[in-house]
Amino acid sequence: MGFSEKQEAFVKESWEVMKEDIPALSLYLYTMILEISPEAKGLFSFLKDTDELPKNNPKLKSHAVKVFKMVCEAAIQLWEKGEVVVSGSTLKYLGSVHLQKGIVDPQFEVVKEALIRTVEKAMGEKCSEEMKDAWSNEAYDQLAAAIKTEMKQEAAALNV
Repeated sequence: MGFSEKQEAFVKESWEVMKEDIPALSLYLYTMILEISPEAKGLFSFLKDTDELPKNNPKLKSHAVKVFKMVCEAAIQLWEKGEVVVSGSTLKYLGSVHLQKGIVDPQFEVVKEALIRTVEKAMGEKCSEEMKDAWSNEAYDQLAAAIKTEMKQEAAALNV
């Protein structure tokens, strides 16, 4: 289908708002992941030994900011380049880590839902179905597809 100029405008508009509060929104993103899928807590080393989301945990903040920025940047790349371009070494790393953790399709969907809830929180009344669609069905899905492809390649290489 491709990423339209209108979708790009929605993503850029919301990204401008969200990047003003990345630390808080990143924590909100992980709060939503754990609300949707409490068992996901075991996938993050910085969450395994705690009963609550450690809001002042520097590892959580750092990880959340990286993930949040990567999805946001992927969205912007869709319009500018027509595809999500993640550097080879970063994509290999992401594929390797996700494969090692045993991440499966339903877990990608959990993150997607958490991302949309985060966009809704950040944008409030300005958040439309079209804006959410630009994030979920284009930007996030493209990034997730790139990670899944790398996971398959890594799995195939390990089975050789």
